[in-house]
Amino acid sequence: MNIYVGNLSPETSERKLRKAFKRFGKVAKISLRERPHDTTAFGFCFVEMPIDNQALRAIKQLHGKLLGGYILTVKESGVSA
Repeated sequence: MNIYVGNLSPETSERKLRKAFKRFGKVAKISLRERPHDTTAFGFCFVEMPIDNQALRAIKQLHGKLLGGYILTVKESGVSA
C-alpha cells in the first residue's frame, strides 16, 4: 500500500520516517524529496508498505501524531508507487 504523509517538518529525514513506520511492519520504500537549495524536506512524502493490514495500522496510529513538532497527515494514497 502506498501511504501519503503530509505536514512534515522541514528537518524530517528518511531515517526518522522509517523508524516511525517500521514499528508497524515492513517498509518497502520511502519517497522523500528534498529542496535542492537547502536539503530540507518539501513537507510531504510517500511511504510504501507491502502488507496492507500493517499499512492500515500505521495510518491509524500515526495520523494526527507529532513528528519533529509537526502534526502528521497520514492517509492511503491514490497514487501507485
